[in-house]
Amino acid sequence: MNWPSVKAVYHHEMSRFFRTVFQSLASPVLSTVLYFVVFGAAIGGRIQSVEGVAYGAFIVPGLMMLTVLQQSVSNASFGIYFPKFSGTIYEYLVAPTGWIEVTLGFVGAAASKAVLIALVILLTSFWFNGVHIAHPFWMMAFLILTALAFSMLGFIIGLWAKSFEQLQIVPMMVITPLVFLGGAFYSASMLPPFWEGVAKLNPVLYLISGFRWSFFDLADVPVFTSLVAVAVMIVVCMAIIRWIFATGWRLRE
Repeated sequence: MNWPSVKAVYHHEMSRFFRTVFQSLASPVLSTVLYFVVFGAAIGGRIQSVEGVAYGAFIVPGLMMLTVLQQSVSNASFGIYFPKFSGTIYEYLVAPTGWIEVTLGFVGAAASKAVLIALVILLTSFWFNGVHIAHPFWMMAFLILTALAFSMLGFIIGLWAKSFEQLQIVPMMVITPLVFLGGAFYSASMLPPFWEGVAKLNPVLYLISGFRWSFFDLADVPVFTSLVAVAVMIVVCMAIIRWIFATGWRLRE
């Protein structure tokens, strides 16, 4: 493992983030504040609690997951797509680094950005709700593993995309709807039995469920199942990335 190469790629991506740190943090935090106002205040006035948890606090894990998924995918996809667009991708391909080093650098940076923004949102939530974290270790574990999994997905999207427009297709048309339908703002147990079964076909439900369990000891599916779902996604994405670098698909076009 060429760790200096990983550090170089990681440092380059993180420096781009910190050059525009205000814009990078302000937009997702402002969006989350609006969610707190609209869902926490307006809807929370009609739904006092969900399974004994105040509704305003109940939606915090879902909002954090929404941000993590969106930021992980967008940061990773843009991070690797721009070198393709500018032609500097060949510098990575001819450098004495393997696909693992390149992947760790880009994915690690994208996941770090997403986790940092999520933690800022968690701090922001204390201004609106009294959030209690029952399992801090597992909260961080789910947060980091989910950020890594979707950063890998974003990395794949960046390698696949041929235009800036294609970078937005999956986050806007797939990720966001799956989060909204995956229990970000409600519990699957609130649904009728048929629709609860349909909701459990949504892979994002397992991520949100495990993350919410770390806050309130509440879960729509077993926590072990949530961990397996994240692990499977990481393994599958890693296998796809390895195949792309081995074949040169979309890299040498």
